Amino acid sequence: MRTAFVALLLLLLTTLSPTPAGAADNGEWSVRPADSAITPRAAFELPARPGTTLTDRAVVTNTTTAELTFRLYVADAHNTERDGGLAVRGIEETQRDVGAWGKPERDAITVPARSAVTVGVTLTVPRDASPGDHVGALVAVDTRVQPADGSHLGVQRGVGARIYLRVEGPEQPGLAVEDVRFTARSPQMPWTGTRESTVAYTLHNTGNVKLAPRASLGVGGVVVGGPGERRLSNVPAELLPGQKVRLTETWAGAPFAGWGQVTVTASADNVRGEGTDRFLKVPWLIAVCLALLSAAWWLLRRRRRRTARAAGTAARG
Repeated sequence: MRTAFVALLLLLLTTLSPTPAGAADNGEWSVRPADSAITPRAAFELPARPGTTLTDRAVVTNTTTAELTFRLYVADAHNTERDGGLAVRGIEETQRDVGAWGKPERDAITVPARSAVTVGVTLTVPRDASPGDHVGALVAVDTRVQPADGSHLGVQRGVGARIYLRVEGPEQPGLAVEDVRFTARSPQMPWTGTRESTVAYTLHNTGNVKLAPRASLGVGGVVVGGPGERRLSNVPAELLPGQKVRLTETWAGAPFAGWGQVTVTASADNVRGEGTDRFLKVPWLIAVCLALLSAAWWLLRRRRRRTARAAGTAARG
């Protein structure tokens, strides 16, 4: 049961927009910060000093025609390895950061049909909290257990409003590109079929603030076909401090022959990182042509040498 529950909970939370325009919503219930006196809020964005306690309020809204009961908890957020989307730790998992610091005033609430309930949230920041960004979510988990599609297991659904907590202290952004791997896949005969090479790389936030990275790909060396540079599109919108994400992107128009290096460059907030991978790709038709040309050159050179030796022998005779 726990495996199914956690899997679906993470899926629902990763579907939230990186900079949501409204409440975290799955169509049946939503969780959002209570509006301030100045402007509506899409997420909890709180500055803090180590050793302080913060209080805030959240609104859980039930848009269905029946009352719903939710378990509430504060969870740590992280980037998923699969695609870099944001997810949270499950309710039964050990919380180590924001999830360990935060607590709703009630662990469970019942919200009548088409109604909303406001609940308080407390965040106690440890004295030894590291400076920079700490990200989590206030999660409302439906207590109903529903059947999973194509499975005998039951699942519970959860929706979370994000918590962005910035602890005072030096901000040190950092970004690295690690373990770049270029795999060239192209037809053995040039200009026939499709070319679907892949580029895999790891984005690593080495600093203490969240980043909105951008990444591009460059090719250097002697290559045939393909552009020299392109923008990578599957980069996560938010990369949290300390997180690593392994990304793979298909490159249909990659060079089909040559040798050189592929360089992935990432940048965000005036920081930059890059990683490279060398490659050698020679389709068999080109390789055969080169071999034939080399053989022809060698035979021609050998024949010329024989002719020159024969002429020298005849002259001496």
